[in-house]
Amino acid sequence: MTMAQQILARRSGREKVEPGEAVAVPVDLVFAHDGTAPLLIDVLEDMGLSIPSPDERRHEVYFVIDHAAPSPRTGMSKLHKVMREFARRNSLRLYDVGWGITHVLFPYEGKVRPWMVIMGADSHTLTMGALGAFATGAGSTDVAIAAVFGETWMKVPESIMVKLEGGPLPRGVMAKDVALEMVGQLGPGGANYMAVEFAGPGLRHISMEGRFTLSNMTVESGAKTGLAPADGVAQTWLRERGVEASFPPLEPGPEGSYRDVLPIELNRMEPLVAAPPLPNNVKHIAEVEGTEVDQVFIGTCVNGRLEDMVAAARVLRGRRVKEGTRCIVIPGSRHVFLEAGRMGIIQQLVEAGCVVGAPSCGPCIGGHYGLLGPEEVAVFTSNRNMPGRSGDPTSRVYLASPLTAAAAAVEGRIVDPRGYL
Repeated sequence: MTMAQQILARRSGREKVEPGEAVAVPVDLVFAHDGTAPLLIDVLEDMGLSIPSPDERRHEVYFVIDHAAPSPRTGMSKLHKVMREFARRNSLRLYDVGWGITHVLFPYEGKVRPWMVIMGADSHTLTMGALGAFATGAGSTDVAIAAVFGETWMKVPESIMVKLEGGPLPRGVMAKDVALEMVGQLGPGGANYMAVEFAGPGLRHISMEGRFTLSNMTVESGAKTGLAPADGVAQTWLRERGVEASFPPLEPGPEGSYRDVLPIELNRMEPLVAAPPLPNNVKHIAEVEGTEVDQVFIGTCVNGRLEDMVAAARVLRGRRVKEGTRCIVIPGSRHVFLEAGRMGIIQQLVEAGCVVGAPSCGPCIGGHYGLLGPEEVAVFTSNRNMPGRSGDPTSRVYLASPLTAAAAAVEGRIVDPRGYL
């Protein structure tokens, strides 16, 4: 079986499941954030349902305030207050302002382990599949029901194998470039309701933080979940965060069990950029080089981890953000912020002219911390660049790796980052 089938079979008490079957599975972790929790609360109240107390349920339920944190306006402050009061009444753990983005926060907190079933009211829940968990996003109504009953149903997805060959990655290339290559090949709907599973000998050259980046962006092709095997890289990463790495092996099935196999040669990769208006509009750096930018943003749930902060500092250390260009850096979680501070990275970024914000989604989802004005052009390390998502509808966002973004901040235009390493 594929990894997705293995997890769903094990968790539904079956020896085997087939794509297209409907299965009921217990959930281990359910969450919603300030963009979706208020609707979840409305659903529960309309249905007359309540979330069992921690002693009465086997699954974990969390609220996170991360999308607009700290609150940028009164209306959002009211929603935050509703979440806090509901969490208090129902004995739910709420990660309040400053903890960071859910998909970065939970793995660092040790909440994610292989073989788990995770259901979040956010499309980028798939990020956590990098640790071998079946993590999927859903609407607030489905998540509300899962929070109450600790169970959900789903159709067993078909799977696509992304087979990473060769490696290591060439100088100036990051996992984000690999993710863009994948999305560019699959297209915006090429993996609709499928599991995208990473395999191949090249995977050993992708760090755990890089794997989060890969899983995160599978949803940009419509995936139901994005899975990486629970191998030695994952086990080591979990142990370093105090999680006992004692779990059955989870490995990809034979290639014949996959609907399609997408090979990517790591050692042939070059820096890539996704040009407006969609993440699958992928270009080689030379095709967009010289494009002037008004703002650079380094962070988000796809590239707000420590590895990404380190990469940006490699380029910016000893250099300055170009006059007339803004560079905003937002660590993805409190853990990242603290470690980057201990390493001196925050100081290096500020000295280079960057503005460093509190852990949150920031301008990625049009929340705050640097929304774009009319006709402005930006380079973001985020995962989506649809018109109007991060500011004025006439603004344009190019997606890139932290290395490419930092180089753009230095030059005030899109450039090949390899010349800055």
